Amino acid sequence: MKFTIDAISKDCNARAGKINTDHGDILTPIFMPVGTVGSVKAVHCSELKEDIKAQIILANTYHIYLRPGLKIIEASGGIQKFNSWNKPMLTDSGGYQVYSLGHNRKITDEGAVFRSHIDGSKHIFTPENVMDTQRIIGADIIMAFDECTPYPCDYEYAKNSLKLTHSWLERCVKRYNETQCPYGYSQSLFPIVQGSVYKDLRKESCEKIASYDLQANAIGGLSVGEPIEDMYELTDLCCQILPKDKPRYLMGVGTPANLLECIDLGIDMFDCVMPTRNGRNGMLFTSEGIINMRNEKWKDDFSAIDSNGVSYVDSLYTKAYLRHLFVAKEILALQIASIHNLSFYLWLVSQAREHIMEGDFRSWKNMMVKKVSNRL
Repeated sequence: MKFTIDAISKDCNARAGKINTDHGDILTPIFMPVGTVGSVKAVHCSELKEDIKAQIILANTYHIYLRPGLKIIEASGGIQKFNSWNKPMLTDSGGYQVYSLGHNRKITDEGAVFRSHIDGSKHIFTPENVMDTQRIIGADIIMAFDECTPYPCDYEYAKNSLKLTHSWLERCVKRYNETQCPYGYSQSLFPIVQGSVYKDLRKESCEKIASYDLQANAIGGLSVGEPIEDMYELTDLCCQILPKDKPRYLMGVGTPANLLECIDLGIDMFDCVMPTRNGRNGMLFTSEGIINMRNEKWKDDFSAIDSNGVSYVDSLYTKAYLRHLFVAKEILALQIASIHNLSFYLWLVSQAREHIMEGDFRSWKNMMVKKVSNRL
């Protein structure tokens, strides 16, 4: 993987760049649609490529490992061939999913023992077998195995958790260096900054993961319930410490306003289930603000979903029609909303890139944050 910076904003830390992978290039800043089980819910690959203009999507190691299982993925020739995406992909290590299992998992120095949410069967994830699993899945970008701390958590818990995450990282890197992708292309390992909301722990973690000199760095453990001001402050702190010549990936974030503010701070990559999950529940993000599609006020509104036409569905369907589909509980509503929201997110980061290149990102961002946060 190679990262080049095309432009840096004059009045903030926003930058426009390009990531080269064996499955294609990624222009940054970028938003990555989440395809947890190898598919982005309610959206097929041709729409992702041609209409939404996605450049990279995610799959999740925990879910793929459990179903369909590694034998199926390996026999298919890797995740891109299995799901017909054939563009860059990233796999999360499964650390967050194990964390979210609560009482169904136990974390030790060796790894995480957990029970499947599907059939209750017992499994263990270690840094070594998570690297092996991600090698077999075959994504271009693979993540180190970490422990995501809950919010809130006390300082001692966060400190001990960070020590564990760093020891797991050392083992991940060792295994990564000992192995290769079985499909003949390169894979890049991203380490993950943790440390909860404690600045000294975040600083320690940034310095530790940067010392491995891997091809990019990720920031985890934010957007898990902490105040938004804390998220921005800690993201800023991390961006000040992490190497400027490598991509920075803020995991699990967030709203359109979150993306814009964190691009301002120096983040290059994002992922979040919000555009698809909220879309399926009738919340649409537009260039003028947020719409609850079930509201009575849209019943006879025959205007486009988004007046700026961020998605091809905006030229086909009106607010009135989409509201009718949601009220009637038509599956098509979920598809239209998901396509629109993902298209909007990809449009937003592409616009951010253009304004970084043109040199007026900060003023454009300040205007857009107000717009996209508005409830229509």
